[in-house]
Amino acid sequence: MTSKSEPERRYFATAARGTEGVLRDELRELAIPAVKATRGGVHFGGDFTSAMRACLHSRIAVRVLEKLAQFPAVDAKQLYQGARLVKWERFLGPSTTLAVRANLRDSTLTHSTFVSLKVKDAIVDSLRDRLRVRPNVDRYEPDVLITVHLIKNQAELFVDLSGNPLHRRGYRIAAGSAPLKETLAAAILRFSGWRADKSLIDPMCGSGTFVIEAAMQAQNVAPGLNRKRFGFERWICHDQERKRQIAELRKQAREIQKTDGRTSFILGRDRDAATLAIARANAKRAGVNARWEVGEVRDLKPNCEPGWLVTNPPYGVRLSSDASLPSQMARRFRELSGFRVCALLSDRELPKAMRLRPTIEHELWNGKIECRLFCWDIP
Repeated sequence: MTSKSEPERRYFATAARGTEGVLRDELRELAIPAVKATRGGVHFGGDFTSAMRACLHSRIAVRVLEKLAQFPAVDAKQLYQGARLVKWERFLGPSTTLAVRANLRDSTLTHSTFVSLKVKDAIVDSLRDRLRVRPNVDRYEPDVLITVHLIKNQAELFVDLSGNPLHRRGYRIAAGSAPLKETLAAAILRFSGWRADKSLIDPMCGSGTFVIEAAMQAQNVAPGLNRKRFGFERWICHDQERKRQIAELRKQAREIQKTDGRTSFILGRDRDAATLAIARANAKRAGVNARWEVGEVRDLKPNCEPGWLVTNPPYGVRLSSDASLPSQMARRFRELSGFRVCALLSDRELPKAMRLRPTIEHELWNGKIECRLFCWDIP
């Protein structure tokens, strides 16, 4: 529900390509209103508290943006004039910094840097006229990040509530080679059908992303709780009432955490002891409980009830030094009677070796790498 004291706004939660559907379902479970999935993310409505809750509790969203304006922008003049009409003084003042980023598609204006500069000029000129101040630009760590979507000559302006991307939970200080983003790991766990009361194993856990994300779900740890602050906490309009609201949301999130130490069987294994030490340290910073073992995938013998095996095995360049790994994995996985085995892959070597029809096959993107999630139910 929208508070009587706050206007309803329009928001957009961005998502990794292929995860828009599970992000939509997650936001609905969080009681976020007016949810609708589209390419690149999910639109939603509600008041500002709804958006803060999405930042704090969404495990899959990459960023949360507030929509400020939409207007035609066939040329630079229209783009500039439309951007000047926004009341930027809500976000920016004499001591705040800004940055503008642009995403373009099928438009007359084709250079993203030019579009970013034009919108930046409009913002700066507007504030200079209204407040007699000129905010500074900080491309790397701005207080206020503005995003421009220019699609088919229609411009949309957004302000970023997140600050740093939401996959930066605050627990991963160190990482192994080719770490999986936390938001994608959380989406894969949802795709896999895993539930927090079931056992979960990652036999090639690296720096522990699947294991830690699963443990956070099992212990009801809000993914944004370890972050120092969100982007909206640096806005001019983040007044005492806003501070009270986010403090209350954080307090509520802490109260629902499971702190009795009793958790599901969640195990991370890796052949490299140094990498596993990184995973242990990350889990400790996240404040979650999990089991850890050093071992090869071919020696995996789970000491638990049948559940889920979810992993991101090495592929591409990472696999070149061990061409026999897919057949070793398949041989061991087929022996895990009663398990659902899920793997994010960039090729079909493991699916061929499994010789089983997948229960789930879904296209996903790990950064710029096109992948597929395969899940097999082992009879």
